[in-house]
Amino acid sequence: MTQMPINMDHHWMPFTNNRLFHQEPQMFEKAKGVRYWTPEGREVLDGSSGLFTCAAGHGRPEIAEAVYSQLQTLDYTPHFQRASANSFELAEKLAGILPEGLDRVFFASSGSEAVDSAIKICMAYHKAKGEPQRTKFVSRSWGYHGVNLGGTSLAGMVGNRRDFGGVTVDVVHMRHTWSEEQRYTCGQPESGAHLADDLEEICKTYGGETIAAVFVEPIAGSIGTIVPPVGYLKRLREIADKYGILLVFDEVITGFGRTGEAFAAQEFGVTPDVMTMAKALTNGTIPMSAVAVKTEIQQAIFDSILADRPELMHGYTYSAHPVACAAALATLGIYEKDGLFARGRALSPTFLDAVFSLRNLPQVSDLRGYGMMSGIQLTPGATPGAKGSLVQRKLFDAGLHVKATGDALIFAPPLVTEEGDLGAMVDILQKVLGQVELAA
Repeated sequence: MTQMPINMDHHWMPFTNNRLFHQEPQMFEKAKGVRYWTPEGREVLDGSSGLFTCAAGHGRPEIAEAVYSQLQTLDYTPHFQRASANSFELAEKLAGILPEGLDRVFFASSGSEAVDSAIKICMAYHKAKGEPQRTKFVSRSWGYHGVNLGGTSLAGMVGNRRDFGGVTVDVVHMRHTWSEEQRYTCGQPESGAHLADDLEEICKTYGGETIAAVFVEPIAGSIGTIVPPVGYLKRLREIADKYGILLVFDEVITGFGRTGEAFAAQEFGVTPDVMTMAKALTNGTIPMSAVAVKTEIQQAIFDSILADRPELMHGYTYSAHPVACAAALATLGIYEKDGLFARGRALSPTFLDAVFSLRNLPQVSDLRGYGMMSGIQLTPGATPGAKGSLVQRKLFDAGLHVKATGDALIFAPPLVTEEGDLGAMVDILQKVLGQVELAA
């Protein structure tokens, strides 16, 4: 059957070279398990779980049935002074797998919204505690925290900040944790914990009493899987406690089994005060995100409001959308029923061995990994990011979808991946990255 041509003029695609895409479109038409198919029927293995979203694989009927049933019953309700019952059920389910103490949940629709919500919650908490001067935030170079104004302010990836001046949040950045001596490290680097002391120096420079929170990804995912050095996150926790600063973990990528535990906070043994999550919350089926906070944070904000008014003047039209709640509940059910967090942990050694088999290929300059996520750093191209863009397109042509950021590939297949499919993915990586020269 001949495919009708698609008019691509009207859709402005995000984070995409639209002009190049119009010349060389790369389309998906259907997906199942760990595979996509193009409109022409060509199979493409999913090496990045969609966009780190589809941890349970594509096309799960349990989610589709839950969504259909919810649409037939209650398609929408506002959550301003009204609610759907399944939103409370979902919050309770999440509290059951979150780190101990993080059991109050605020819902939004994207990781970016979750980060901006977390920023506001941190400010509201300090105001409630009588410290409204805490308006400064600390983030990290090479960090990614979404694309809304707050997240753009926190961003440590220069390309995401360069074109957007006048952002609204006052942010100071710590150094990132990668160094040359960590090259080709599998798991946590042994050196680099001292870099957490950047937070202490910032407190001494600006006054710890002016800082509301420090935001970090436990594993810096979007830049290419930068794994924290041993002791680094614990040192951040100590310094934050010393100065009364809230510690926020952005677990939009690392959440829901990617590290072997439900969340990286549990894997690394460090509990933040606030946590953001999204992506795999609904297995990528419907946009949804959440912010989890310690009970005492919510209680302090509640106790500070004496009038008959909302305790937090913040929310979204689609906060706790009943259909998204249904998708999330079904997704959490799959994770539990199929034991996917444990499955990811069990597959991790094989996965990481496969990743590090790429070490001596001519297009590879570094490899990093933890759990079921890895970063493949490419040798530089003519300009920053050119090699990554080229390799991503060539991998697609060879039958593998992998996310590229700059000159790094983020290889993080679904937790349901079988060893045979993993081997096929790595074979494609070896074929493409084994080329001595790559030309567009």
